[in-house]
Parts: sequence; structure tokens; C-alpha cells
Amino acid sequence: MFDISAEAKRVFDEEIEALQAVKDNLNGDFSHLVEIILSCSGRIILTGMGKSGLIGKKISATMSSLGTPSYFLHPAEASHGDLGFLTEKDVLIAISNSGETSELLAIIPSIKRIGAKFISLTCRNNSTLERHSDLHIHLNVTKEACPLNLAPTSSTTATLVFGDALAIVLSKIRDFKPEHYAIFHPGGALGKRLLTTVMDLMHSGNENPIANRNASLRQIIFIMSEKGLGAVSIVDDLGKLVGILTDGDLRRTIEKHDNFFDTIADDVMTNMPIQIDQDSLAVEALKLMENREKPIMVLPIVDKEQKPIGMLRLHDIIRAGVVF
Repeated sequence: MFDISAEAKRVFDEEIEALQAVKDNLNGDFSHLVEIILSCSGRIILTGMGKSGLIGKKISATMSSLGTPSYFLHPAEASHGDLGFLTEKDVLIAISNSGETSELLAIIPSIKRIGAKFISLTCRNNSTLERHSDLHIHLNVTKEACPLNLAPTSSTTATLVFGDALAIVLSKIRDFKPEHYAIFHPGGALGKRLLTTVMDLMHSGNENPIANRNASLRQIIFIMSEKGLGAVSIVDDLGKLVGILTDGDLRRTIEKHDNFFDTIADDVMTNMPIQIDQDSLAVEALKLMENREKPIMVLPIVDKEQKPIGMLRLHDIIRAGVVF
């Protein structure tokens, strides 16, 4: 009876063994490739046919997202005009398991005439691609995980991991930081966390609810209802923030005070509330609001003179997709 689990584990073992072989075979050629890419004044271009092309696209995408701008060039399309994309300042990395891919061999004369640096990445030595390359990287994968030893499996995995290693080494050398990554990924959770500021989300101008500390609670209710943010920043006669009143504060005051409408903001406000400036990241505001026994639902935004210039709701941050 066929053992499904055992066969799956065999594939893992075969591919892990291939990765170990490639790792053990890394030498000065890898460092040379890194130096070539770092000194490139043009673009880094990956090419490959079939499954090698799919791996090339992934490597190109990873390099680009980690600070090394890269593009993928389809070798068949290159033969029909897309080689006009290539310049003498570029580095072209050709991926081929055998090193004999006809679509790649067909464009070698043009690559040489253009003058781009030509790198080959194969799993076999002494190939045609190797003989025409400025630098050849041999991945030393001799056996596929495919039981027929036909379908690219171990070889594509090894090439993919090699590309990951290359992209990450380059990013380390370029001192690529999370904030750089966020710029390239503004739509992702990391991008939102590292790029979205308080100013992007806060309610300001006519939307910003403000009242003097001597305002009656009747006035506070009108302001809170008009602005619809569930809170009002309370200021002194100089316009500086001294407190905050929320709709929860008003409900509790109604329960405790018979003379509710004669009460002023100064009597029931929360003094010196937690606040933040508009240039802070929204994730920092989120930490201020959530990292406590009872979450804060609204946060006053102040300028350098401690004057409230906006208000931020916890709901605004969550709706924007900002997370820790």
C-alpha cells in the first residue's frame, strides 16, 4: 500500500539535502556576484524560461522589495524586441537548470553586443551558458525530488533559496531598514504601521471639538453632538490643553449631580489627559490608547505650545488597518 506521508517526507528530505549541498558549495563566486550587483550603475535583470523563469520572477520581486531594484525579462520576448530594454550598464542574470535553454542561448550574441554584464546560474557545469558568461554560479544540484528525476523540484527550490540569500545579503550591505521596506509596501500591514502618522488620521480644523474650562456642560453637550467624536478637548484662557471630557464623563456626571446644567467643564473633566503630537506614528498613538487597564477611546493632538489641534479616535486607527 502506498504510504502518502512517507512519500511526502521523502520529498522534504531530498530537497533539504539539495539545499545543504548548495550551501556547502557556496564560494567566492557568490561574493563576486554581490560585488558586481553593488557596483552596477544600471538595473539588475533576471531571465529564465519555464519554471526557471517563475523562480527568476520571485527572486527579482524579493530583491526589489529589499532595496535592490530588479526586473524580469522573458527570454522569448527578448528575442522579439524586448532586448531593447537592456543597456550596457545592466547586469543580466540568466537562470537555467541545464544551461542549454534554447531561448537563452538565442539572445547571447545580442547581450554581448549590448555590453551588459552576463551572469549564468545553472545546476550543471560546462554548459553553453557558462562558457559565454562573465560569471557562472554552479548550484550543485544533481538529483530532483521528482521520482522520475525529471520535473524541476530540488533544483528550483535551491535556486529560490539562493536568490533569497542574495537579496538578503544585499539588503544587509545596503543597511536596508524596516522603514525602507514600508515605503515599498504601503498597502501592507507593515507599511501602514511604519508610515501612517497621527496627522493622517486625526480630526482637525472645524472637526476638532474644543471648549473652555469654564464652559457649562450644556455647551459641552452641544459641541460634542455637533462634532460627533464622543469627546471635547478642554483648554484654558490661553488655549492650552488642560483636560478632556468624554460622553462617558457626561453620563456619569448626570448620575451624580442634581445641578448638572450648572456644572462647568472644569469641575468634572479629566485633568492633563494623555496626548500626542501630529507627527507621531499612528501605531504609537495606538499603543498609548490600548496599553492600559482601560483603553482610551479618544486622544487629543497638541502642537508644541500644548494647544489642541486635533482629535484621534481609536476607531480611526483600527479602521485604517494600523496594528502593533
